[in-house]
Amino acid sequence: MRRMIFGILIALTPFFAIADNPPPGPRVSIFSTTTDWAALTGLPLRQFSGNFKWSNSDVGRGLVLYYLDAFPCYGEADSVRVWLGQNRQSTGRLRLVCVHAPKTVSFAWRNATRDADQAQSTGILTCPVDGDYDFTIDISKCTYGPEWGEYK
Repeated sequence: MRRMIFGILIALTPFFAIADNPPPGPRVSIFSTTTDWAALTGLPLRQFSGNFKWSNSDVGRGLVLYYLDAFPCYGEADSVRVWLGQNRQSTGRLRLVCVHAPKTVSFAWRNATRDADQAQSTGILTCPVDGDYDFTIDISKCTYGPEWGEYK
């Protein structure tokens, strides 16, 4: 009986392997950086806060932004998702830790209502920054980059 069960399991193994295999290519592991940027650059890390400016036509039914970390700044974990909606409604506030004030910031974005679940974003939104420690991001001045499907 054990041989028969073992034989069935061996015979079915390729079917389970096919169902669980991701598309061909190397597996990638994403992890947070452990680099001490203050030590490497000789510049102290400071906190910066971003406020958003937008009109109803800039956000449609709602715009969800996910900050994309990039030197010289890294997002604080609890503030990297911001929702902007109609009539100046918003949730969240962007807080960054930087070695110097950013000149631009980039976000993954998608249109969604306030309480929508996290889902695949659409592409990159790159925005100029106005100010220093307490800076402003005017959504009307941002540039929409390619959508994710256009990246190769």
